[in-house]
Amino acid sequence: MRDTIHNYCRIGIVLGMAYPECSTSEEAYLSSLKKILIDPFFTVVELGSLPFSSLEEKVPTMVKIAHADMTYSGHGLLFSQKLNINSLDEKERNRAVSLLKQGIDQAYEWGCEEFQFLSRQYEEGKEDAYLEQLILSTDELCTYAKQKGDMKLCLEVFDHTLDKKSLLGPAPLVRKYAQAVCEAHDNFGIMVDCSHIPMIGESIDEAVDPIKGYISHVHMGNTFISDPDHPSYGDNHPRFGFPGSENDTEYLTAFLQKIKDIGYLKDGGENILSFEVKPQGDEDSDLVVANAKRTLLNAWKRVR
Repeated sequence: MRDTIHNYCRIGIVLGMAYPECSTSEEAYLSSLKKILIDPFFTVVELGSLPFSSLEEKVPTMVKIAHADMTYSGHGLLFSQKLNINSLDEKERNRAVSLLKQGIDQAYEWGCEEFQFLSRQYEEGKEDAYLEQLILSTDELCTYAKQKGDMKLCLEVFDHTLDKKSLLGPAPLVRKYAQAVCEAHDNFGIMVDCSHIPMIGESIDEAVDPIKGYISHVHMGNTFISDPDHPSYGDNHPRFGFPGSENDTEYLTAFLQKIKDIGYLKDGGENILSFEVKPQGDEDSDLVVANAKRTLLNAWKRVR
């Protein structure tokens, strides 16, 4: 495309993934956030629960001053407490839902436009039972969020068997889930991440086509799955073109072409297209972010 991609979407980035040093100190967090906010390439910053309580007022204030937008990821809430939103144990499921409701409260306080979460582990052969629990939890969360305002909720599709081992997962199962939820709620959608598609073992068409009517958020990234013993194996989001990895400019081009073809990217569009990339080893975060931006621009040139 000759037109700038910024005419077709809002570009974002997952802050804590690109700058892992955010968790080390308040100063590191604010410095990393400022790097993103002063860069006009980015319109959206994707945040989560803050590592230091002293940041509660500073972070949303900085985002508002920069005239940027925020989303809130509830993934870390579930990871930190090792809770399963689709657990067959009703007590655990309720604890997970309660924790995510706290995240929704915080997201509203900050002025976020979207709250994200994910499905969790399952037992093979019992997928339908776990799916029923996930639908029940999502119904509660959507109802709760709707009572408080107009913030959207979004479930991110993860790998099914390799790393996070989430129920969702394969596109046919995602479609079944999304249909059930969206029949009852208009404040919900699905997030697809091109770094997770190879981990699921699907092609881009197989991952996107069954759920194209439900996609409300898109992530761009890479994955390394060729060697289980490698430190970057799994859901670690290495930079594009990382040696032995799955995704580089050609793959991102095909992915962008697909989401443009289904109407997610469109002239004048405001949908979010965010990077989820992470430095590996002693790589420099700024260089990894530069890699992501450059790869996106190169891929976009090839999109029809």
